Amino acid sequence: MAETAGSVMLARSAMGRAGPELQRPPGRPVRGTRRVSAALAGLAASARHELLTFDDPAASVARAIPEPFLELAGACMRAAAERAGEVRRIVPRHAVPYVADAVRVPGRARVAESIPFKMILVDRAVAAVPLDLQLHYNGLLLIRDPVVVQALVRAHHAAWDTSQELAGLTAPSPDLPPQLRPVLEALLAGLTDETAAARLGMSPRTYSRRVGELMAALGATSRFRAGAEAARRGWV
Repeated sequence: MAETAGSVMLARSAMGRAGPELQRPPGRPVRGTRRVSAALAGLAASARHELLTFDDPAASVARAIPEPFLELAGACMRAAAERAGEVRRIVPRHAVPYVADAVRVPGRARVAESIPFKMILVDRAVAAVPLDLQLHYNGLLLIRDPVVVQALVRAHHAAWDTSQELAGLTAPSPDLPPQLRPVLEALLAGLTDETAAARLGMSPRTYSRRVGELMAALGATSRFRAGAEAARRGWV
């Protein structure tokens, strides 16, 4: 644990050293949905040997993130995983219900009690870290500085060594909880959150929470995938 904490502190310190004029900034900030999407696609296309990630799919649930972006980000990472010879993904324990399909993704996945930040690191050459450390959608820092990249690799390796294999930990919910049936039907009907909440007699906040519960039960990171997974399980 001491090695993990030390590696994380080194990585964070290195990422924050862009201030003094005589130092070269360790990374390039990328903002805006189109630029972030292009950066993620470029990362996926460049993968050849190794893909290391800290991932928390639960962070995007119940957030106002467009589903096309979530689908694109997922497709990019699957493409990168298929190209890379070595794939290691670490997720926090609270996100296990959201990654029920992770064992079918190329490579290996492990569970840690928590992750220090989200990260995508390709071939030990370039990394993408969210500007807010949680969601790439809000902007990311593309890092190519070899010192910072090496610090991130060390942080990932230290966390990997103390984490648990994901395989066998995830299991889909056998039945749809009764209170979530109306929410699923509203999603499949394409109702807006405001219309669905009014029709179901819920406050918008309660409806949003129920949508999050439904997505957790389905292990989905977007509403589109939630519908597809519900159909696969025979819930519709």
